[in-house]
Amino acid sequence: MIRLSEISTRAPEKLDKDETKKDLKKILDDLSDLQNLFYAEGKHALLVIFQGMDASGKDGAIKNVFSAMNPQGIRVTSFKTPTPEELSHDFLWRIHQHTPSKGMIGIFNRSQYEDVLITRVHGWCDDKTALTRMEAINNFERLLSLHNNTTILKFYLHVSKEEQLERLEERKVNPKKMWKYNSKDFDERDLWDKYRNMYEDCFEKCNEVPWIIVPSDQNWFKEYTIAKHVKNAFERMNMQYPSITS
Repeated sequence: MIRLSEISTRAPEKLDKDETKKDLKKILDDLSDLQNLFYAEGKHALLVIFQGMDASGKDGAIKNVFSAMNPQGIRVTSFKTPTPEELSHDFLWRIHQHTPSKGMIGIFNRSQYEDVLITRVHGWCDDKTALTRMEAINNFERLLSLHNNTTILKFYLHVSKEEQLERLEERKVNPKKMWKYNSKDFDERDLWDKYRNMYEDCFEKCNEVPWIIVPSDQNWFKEYTIAKHVKNAFERMNMQYPSITS
């Protein structure tokens, strides 16, 4: 069972920052070529899910890892508070319509997991309902994998409470980040332990597609880790360019 308290939020001490950033640049170059092959072959889909506490760096990860690729082959969806129309359907309805087709990369900034995380933390969803939803999520991910050849990568951006506070405070004073400021983020921070417990429950009960815990206090290591996993996922597909057939 994954216990976040036992996992560091920082890069291994032996890892050299400058060398890792050089390796990241090479991986990003490789990802550009691999995405081209992925799109040309058109036999696989890739769904990348980002979850994490507020200010864990989801936006930055999406920008800095995937900006090296062709934007025509990527669709990013951010899931906010459900709209009245979305609430009139089952909770996965709004998710399913944004899943990627073959040859495409879909990126979820938050995801179906919000319906078993924030809802439980705030008591909007009881444990029995949450368990039913988690079973539905497992079936949903199985459907995507088996019937649309979708590779799913689920990243939890693991940031420390201290680093989170520093980033939230920066939004008060940095003009480039003030647009992200929301006083409610500090209220949510008071529920840190509840969120952690709910995440660990998801890791255990929704682990048919394994979660990848990404130490995220240092952006350079976070981005390197994510990029490496995306590259490995592409390479496991054993893709080939289509040939001309007469």
